[in-house]
Parts: sequence; C-alpha cells; structure tokens
Amino acid sequence: MTDNACPHPEPSQLAGVYLLTPNCEFGAFDEVLSVVEQALHAGVRVVQYRDKAAGTTQRIDRAGRIVALAHAAGALLIVNDSVEVALSIAADGVHLGRDDGDVLVARNRLPGRLVGVSCYNDLANAHRAIAAGADAIAFGSMFASVTKPAAVHAPLALLTEARSAWPRQRVIAIGGINRDNIATVAEAGAHAAAVLDAVFSAERPAQAARELVEQFDKGRRRNEEQRTTV
Repeated sequence: MTDNACPHPEPSQLAGVYLLTPNCEFGAFDEVLSVVEQALHAGVRVVQYRDKAAGTTQRIDRAGRIVALAHAAGALLIVNDSVEVALSIAADGVHLGRDDGDVLVARNRLPGRLVGVSCYNDLANAHRAIAAGADAIAFGSMFASVTKPAAVHAPLALLTEARSAWPRQRVIAIGGINRDNIATVAEAGAHAAAVLDAVFSAERPAQAARELVEQFDKGRRRNEEQRTTV
C-alpha cells in the first residue's frame, strides 16, 4: 500500500472538472496516463480511475500509477466501484454506483477518505446515500452520453435542488458534458462536472481540459453571483 495520499482529503476539493478515465487495453494505458498528466497540468484537480475491463491486480497497478501523477499535481484520485483498490493504493476516496457495494460499508472501511455515490435522477437515492455517510452525490445523465447512451436523464434543476437540500455534500454532474454545456451545470449548482470523452476523444487533450476548466469557472461565477443577489 502506498502512503502518499492526502492525510484528510476535504469534500471541498471535489471541485471543477472531474476527469474519468476510460476502459483500455494494456497497450493503451500509457496513452491514458499521458492524457491524465496533460489534464492535470491544464488545471484538472480530480481524477477518477474507472476501468471496468481490467482485473483487480491490473487495476491496482494502474490506479497506483495514476495516484502518483495526481498527488504530484496536488489533485485527488478517486477509485470507481472498488473499496479494495482504493485501500490498496491509499486513494483519496471511492465512488460507488448502483451495483458497486454498500455505502455504509465503504464509509466504515475508508475513514478520513471521500465516498461518492451515483444517484442518477433520484433525490431519494441521494437522501439514502447521505444518511449512510456519502460526501458526494452524483446526478446524471445531464445530457446525451456517448459512454452510457441508455442512461436516465437528470434535469439541471436537480442540481440546484440537491445543492440547496444538502449544503455540506458535494454535488457532481455527469453525462454528456462537454465544452459547450459545462458552464450550464456549474451555473445550476454543480460543484464538479465529470467528463470523459470531452478530454480523451479530443485531438488536443490539454487544450480541451483547459477550456473545460475555464468554462466551468465561468458557470461557477454566475452561480455565485445569483446566490449572493437573491
């Protein structure tokens, strides 16, 4: 187990552009690392290692390589769907979907780390996740998604409502988010916006990541202006 995780990552660090990694064949992982490094240099401060196709040993190795990059850049590394992998590499937290395990168990096994939960388009899911100890609640798909084309749709208003209902938790938007719409989810109240294809499918990943960061910040500022004038 590595010992280079942030001692106590704060929920407030789950902010801005939240980069998800793609499934990949072994030979393509160096390219994934390259894109992650470019995105970190462009200002991304949260990376979620997500690779459904790899086995546990391979995932531990890959996640360990990404966590080193993330921490060197002062960023967080969240592991998708596996408490075991998160523990093995001393990640900053874990993110759980509908079939990825019990939230309360993850909370108890990862004291001092962050636990995020996919809530899809249902505030009741968020309520249950928070009661079990979730630090972050993710809603989506906000827009049509290439990665998950059959995903349920979540309206922008859900982000606003969730942020108002649970001010201590972080609200994450996911699904079909790109340069053209990322500002809208930030303006609606998302603390962070999860992206994958918007960076990994771009011809110039560093430039794409930088533009996403800039557009998210524009939407965040509009949200702050709205909240201070109400």
